[in-house]
Amino acid sequence: MVKYQVIKKSKTASGEVNIMSDGISAEAMQAHATIEALLSENRVFPPPEWFRAQANVNDPNIYDTATKDPEAFWAQFARELDWFEPWHQVLEWDPPHAQWFLGGKLNASVNCIDRHVRTARRNKAAIIWEGEPGEERVLTYWDLYREVTKFANVLKRLGVHRGDRVVIYMPMVPEAVVAMLACARIGAPHSVVFGGFSAEALRERINDCGAKVVVTADGGYRRGNIVQLKRATDEAVEHCPTVQHVIVLNRAMDATHVPMLEGRDHWWHRLMEHAPIHCEPEAMDAEDLLFILYTSGSTGKPKGIAHTTGGYLTGVYATTKWVFDLKEDDVFWCTADIGWVTGHSYVVYGPLANGATILMYEGAPDYPERDRLWELVEKYRVTVFYTAPTAIRAFMKWGPQYPKRHDLSSLRLLGSVGEPINPEAWMWYHVYIGGERCPIVDTWWQTETGHILITPLPGITTTKPGSATRPFPGIEADVVDERGESVPLGAGGYLVIKKPWPGMLRTIYGDPERYVKQYWSRFPGVYFTGDGCKRDEEGYYWLLGRVDDVMNVAGHRISTMEVESALVDHPAVAEAAVIGRSHDIKGQAIAAFVTLKEGYRASSDLMDELKEHVVKKIGPIARPDDLHFTSELPKTRSGKIMRRLLRDIAEGRALGDTTTLADPSVVAALRQRYEEQEV
Repeated sequence: MVKYQVIKKSKTASGEVNIMSDGISAEAMQAHATIEALLSENRVFPPPEWFRAQANVNDPNIYDTATKDPEAFWAQFARELDWFEPWHQVLEWDPPHAQWFLGGKLNASVNCIDRHVRTARRNKAAIIWEGEPGEERVLTYWDLYREVTKFANVLKRLGVHRGDRVVIYMPMVPEAVVAMLACARIGAPHSVVFGGFSAEALRERINDCGAKVVVTADGGYRRGNIVQLKRATDEAVEHCPTVQHVIVLNRAMDATHVPMLEGRDHWWHRLMEHAPIHCEPEAMDAEDLLFILYTSGSTGKPKGIAHTTGGYLTGVYATTKWVFDLKEDDVFWCTADIGWVTGHSYVVYGPLANGATILMYEGAPDYPERDRLWELVEKYRVTVFYTAPTAIRAFMKWGPQYPKRHDLSSLRLLGSVGEPINPEAWMWYHVYIGGERCPIVDTWWQTETGHILITPLPGITTTKPGSATRPFPGIEADVVDERGESVPLGAGGYLVIKKPWPGMLRTIYGDPERYVKQYWSRFPGVYFTGDGCKRDEEGYYWLLGRVDDVMNVAGHRISTMEVESALVDHPAVAEAAVIGRSHDIKGQAIAAFVTLKEGYRASSDLMDELKEHVVKKIGPIARPDDLHFTSELPKTRSGKIMRRLLRDIAEGRALGDTTTLADPSVVAALRQRYEEQEV
């Protein structure tokens, strides 16, 4: 067995770590200093011969083929889908606006269900589901077809028409997938809101997209507790004038104790009792809206990322097939919640378009025991497993004794998603979960990109722990400096995408100007990802995380401004600054620095109250790990808060440049108080 090796961080005399060239700002360099270990990694892992021999793609020439004619490359995958009408043009590119498969008409639910029930896959398991308390369900493709068409008719009977928006706020249950595909069937764009978000966050998203219907559940299970989804929905919808109906799945509670508003609220099971099975699918234009998914932005207001039908479906179909090397008998488990884009693309649309069997699990990875996931891998003989570095670091902390309790020999491929993975975690994953036999696909992509853009191809790529390796065929990525010029190999800068790809976002819903400003103004005509990146001498990409004010907490993007706004909303708070600090498990933890209004005194009770206030405004994922009271915040002479210095304090680093501070004594006093509080 390969001995697990810890990679040491290398620092300069000043205590800072040099990770990037002059092409990226000093602030970004400091913010990502802890990633230095990645860049000294020199272990390599070629694809095992047994894997390469049977891989869906094992010809390295595919990269050159795709580069020479990317439109033909993507069109080849699109032709593997079912279309009502063929396209007459693959791509129309008028930067920053792209249209793919112009004139083509298709339906996402048909491609995920109907085309399989017409084949031998009719009775194949589409969804294997296990609830946290232990319930088990299996839906075949025919079962899924029945449920989707019936629920599509339910939506139509409630007055949902093509183009109407539907918000889905549910636990990880098969009905959530049914609701998504039913919306797609009738041409009603869905917007799934993660069940961990608060009522206020839900309200904001409902109102932004103008949803007509909300689909929810009375509750869901999380670590033995019931998450009160209906209660949050009621609180949200109270101030949502566009909502006409709320559909409630009876999941976790005694139905007689769930408050239902006559005329507005409807039980899922009652609506489904008499719904007809057949529902003719809408022939959607390739550029018709499929879904809106909200993600944090540096301004604090969540952005409604708009994805269309033809290009998105082509992208997730292609990447699922090649990156995860899916076979007919695979059991594919992506552990993401469908409230995030990973769940959309690699729990629902990508695997089902490929006719795969997916595993869904409702609960937490450590409940009731820390071996829960490995128990499920053994029980259902999972073959492909896709999870986040946050989870892998938690597994490491708990120790290898938990996976050792179970037979994980069914696994043949592992994946990582959500944030850069450190080499230590990669190696632990390789040794203790993959048994040193499974290739690892470390993938980079975003809500905005729709599907994986940088990744190994497991039958071709020699991997390095911590590197996402190289762009998927047909994707033209680059690493550029402040001027937008490509940096040489071995240097770092900003990750950009230089040419359009099928699954790219088309706009920010209701705010096309913000779409241009956010993604296309930094380097005109080029998509700016907001991530720092370095390419090594062999051209491998090493992702370094965000370079803006969006934190990556356990794989979830949370805006510093969003948390700051929630804190300032409290009557005791005069001003707040929020930063992400390094965290061994979550990647980044939220640290808040708060000044109070006159008449309020700092206390542990107020600290707890402020943390809970953030939970109420945003949700538990945004709860600050640290909250520090301070009489003043470090500011420049122009009044800008210097969050870079707050990061230095939180990380225990030597302070960076303080020459622009209006009052340098503020940061010295703050550091002293911070260190005293940490003792």
